[in-house]
Amino acid sequence: MYINAMGTYVPSLRIDNDYFKDVNGLTGEWILQRTGISSRSKCAPGENVNTMAFDAVEDARQHLPYDVKDVDLIVAAHYVAYDTVATVAHEVQRRFNIHGAKAVYASSACSSFINGLEIIEGYFAMGKATKALLVCSEENTYYSNESDPKSGHLWGDAAVAFFLSKDKAADTDVKVSTVFTEGLGDIGRGPGGVKLRPKEDGITMPNGRDVFIHACRYMIYALNHALGQASLKVEDITKLICHQANKRIVAQVAHQLDKPMDDFLNNIEELGNTGSASAALVLAQNRDKFKAGDRAALMVFGGGYSCGCFIVEF
Repeated sequence: MYINAMGTYVPSLRIDNDYFKDVNGLTGEWILQRTGISSRSKCAPGENVNTMAFDAVEDARQHLPYDVKDVDLIVAAHYVAYDTVATVAHEVQRRFNIHGAKAVYASSACSSFINGLEIIEGYFAMGKATKALLVCSEENTYYSNESDPKSGHLWGDAAVAFFLSKDKAADTDVKVSTVFTEGLGDIGRGPGGVKLRPKEDGITMPNGRDVFIHACRYMIYALNHALGQASLKVEDITKLICHQANKRIVAQVAHQLDKPMDDFLNNIEELGNTGSASAALVLAQNRDKFKAGDRAALMVFGGGYSCGCFIVEF
């Protein structure tokens, strides 16, 4: 399986830490020390999950070695939904006139993107698709409660889009070496760690410590499984990318792997927690930093709980 093109959209609006002093009582320095976040991206009026998805697809399409209408599978993978009936997959299909393609929506909290990747891998293996579009768009601020001192200051908005093919389409393709995912609903607080209930209190993280502990543990667990599947060692990985939930989690993962922080790529300081788009977004934003033969491993942990890792080779 190959990534043929990657595209992103990040709103230009930024909300800095000082904003929250009068909203939830937290100082900018407190937020920075405990999360690594200085600012977070936020949709402007008129922007939403759908518009960000369109822009990310359009960005990716500029580098696509075939016609977007050749896509025969569209997977929207994320957890913040503008509409759960007219999904992002269907909206993208209509916007880009991708006639005849399958269109599905999948969600597994912050591991949704990797689960979407695995779904595409399955369609390819079954011979039911040959070219796919994976779109992940998260407007966390649509549901976030800024006055919540536990998590109201964490959330950012962004979208990412990957075009993928079963067979190599161009010399610029990035090979997906392996994809690993696992549900962890029976671990720790599981479904009680993070919640999104739009009619009640929006996105909340009532058990942040439990999330932190299991995120550190299971991102490494997922990485080790993916490395084993690909017959690789961590030393074979050029750069590592974690889900951008908390920079202290990244630091702890780095410590447990005995790797310097310079080996990790991040965007959390500027964009905050952009949900299931975050790790893939970091990869797309840093695409030009990789050379032929380099490898990147992307590790995620999602509230619910779930984990995953995929490895790419340039």
